[in-house]
Amino acid sequence: MLQGSLVAIVTPMFENGSLDIPSLNALIDFHVDQGTDGIVIVGTTGESPTVDFDEHCLLIKTAVSQVNGRVPVIAGTGANSTKEAITLTQKAKELGVDACLLVAPYYNKPTQEGLYQHFKAIADAVDIPQILYNVPGRTSCDITNDTTIRLAVHSNIVGIKDATGGIERGTDLLLRAPKDFAVYSGDDATAMSLMLLGGKGVISVTANVVPKLMHEMCVAAIVGDAVTARAINAKIFALHQKLFVEANPIPVKWVLAQMGMIKTGIRLPMVNLSAQYHDVLRSACKQAHIL
Repeated sequence: MLQGSLVAIVTPMFENGSLDIPSLNALIDFHVDQGTDGIVIVGTTGESPTVDFDEHCLLIKTAVSQVNGRVPVIAGTGANSTKEAITLTQKAKELGVDACLLVAPYYNKPTQEGLYQHFKAIADAVDIPQILYNVPGRTSCDITNDTTIRLAVHSNIVGIKDATGGIERGTDLLLRAPKDFAVYSGDDATAMSLMLLGGKGVISVTANVVPKLMHEMCVAAIVGDAVTARAINAKIFALHQKLFVEANPIPVKWVLAQMGMIKTGIRLPMVNLSAQYHDVLRSACKQAHIL
């Protein structure tokens, strides 16, 4: 079972918006060296909405090659079209990923039955471990716990990334889900609490900039060492908050550029971090002893 700090890695870009593959390779090595437990490529933080199909596949292929079996690779392959999601998931399997992350269909707002049929169709079509991804704040589509439990019995649906931040909701899911169904946090600010309750890890934005600390916090929380987990989490809590002062991945890409890890490229309609937030981010970084 995948567990721990799974970084929702950014997609480095040159200033003109083209993919910066050398910087991606360097970031992957940085994460492996720092203890990151898995690489999530082409997720929301990886700007999946603005890469085309060929770029999507290139990013997955690059991650699998550069990781070279050192940690698991999870590919974002969700779409608001079931057919497209199946195609992406099949391609990711062919490229050698360990699992796929499937966001709830966005914009078209299916019913719960539609969501069930969507995810079941993908799981039936492609034999690879699949993690549901519920982020209603972005998709305007909420996978309810009841629907998640219906899907959890499928052998290819192995977990869910719950980005709602709702501890009551997460607790309910942990109590009702099969024991081999993993619940991952998709909300850095509440990830420690969810793991102390039984969650298996976090698919993290914060891990982009403090991978070692996120790994150590996850290790402590998963084994129930609340004292250690709380102490580490306190050091990076400001990052959990301030990395979302503007829409992700705008702030995290700004911090990584300040760290010298990537260039400043980001694709429209996303733009670089507003100047009014620069000092806010610098302060959070100093608290975590970066920058």
